[in-house]
Amino acid sequence: MAELQLKSWRFRAEREADWRRLETLLAKAEAGGAARLRRDEILELPLLYRQALSSLSVARSISLDQSLTAYLESLCTRAYFIVYGARTRLPERIARFFLRDWPAAVRSIWRETLVAFAITAVATVVGYLLVQRDPDWFYSFMDPGLAAGRDPLASTAALKATLYAKPDAREGLSLLASFLFTHNSQIALFSFALGVAFGLPTAALMVQNGGMLGAFLALFVSRGLGPQAVGWLMIHGTTELFALVLSGASGFAIGWSVAFPGARTRVDAVAAAGRRAATVMVGVVVMLLVAGLLEGFARQLVQDDLVRYAVAASMLALWLAYFYWPRRAQP
Repeated sequence: MAELQLKSWRFRAEREADWRRLETLLAKAEAGGAARLRRDEILELPLLYRQALSSLSVARSISLDQSLTAYLESLCTRAYFIVYGARTRLPERIARFFLRDWPAAVRSIWRETLVAFAITAVATVVGYLLVQRDPDWFYSFMDPGLAAGRDPLASTAALKATLYAKPDAREGLSLLASFLFTHNSQIALFSFALGVAFGLPTAALMVQNGGMLGAFLALFVSRGLGPQAVGWLMIHGTTELFALVLSGASGFAIGWSVAFPGARTRVDAVAAAGRRAATVMVGVVVMLLVAGLLEGFARQLVQDDLVRYAVAASMLALWLAYFYWPRRAQP
């Protein structure tokens, strides 16, 4: 026992100065970020980290006292997150997400985005034609709760009134925005999460959304209210539908990696696709929040059709430019 204690004391005496130096640099970096370290300290940090790892390995192999081993484990863990962890603060990380990560992730799934858009567009046309031919098809596509009385049994005057009705209180607008945000978020998350089943449930959700849109438009066109309904819908629809298409594209990206992993293992392929898709989905939630605010506030407060079209076109142009405008390559 005395020999073991002497060995532990010598081991600690020979290396403790380096451990303390590493601890000092870590405390400085943790207090104000790596930017507080001087150039020579930044170069010194990884060297001290490797020395601490070596000391930990020796301490474990020769069974030194547990308190020393626990100290070195804690020190190496702290150093790992400084040396290899995130080097940006939260505001910088958020800025990087919106300026680089999210647009890059959206561009990386452009093929899946086209597929999701095509499925939605075809389903919209099919839903429109079926309801135009037989109004009873409306009930096969439209959820009665979402229709809220806008169905083939409603009069033309009642349908027109829903396009220009002004809520009496701001509270009503807030509740509507909250409901729509929750509903659309659920659809988006299901489209993303169910993509792992080879993308088939995602495709079904895209068909459902497109059919609902086509049925809605067919109803109002049959009453001579087509242009008004499009303006009423698209003031938020260009944002909302874009978000839902991106969520579907994220699901398709995962489904494709499950079906065709390529040279990688299926787990690795799904993990890589999942990271890209998850980045897209974080942004999709932001888009749905914007769409909910437009639907719950702007659509009800803006009564002029031309202004509604202008807002819709502006939002679509904004999103397209944000995602697909060529950017300078980052170092």
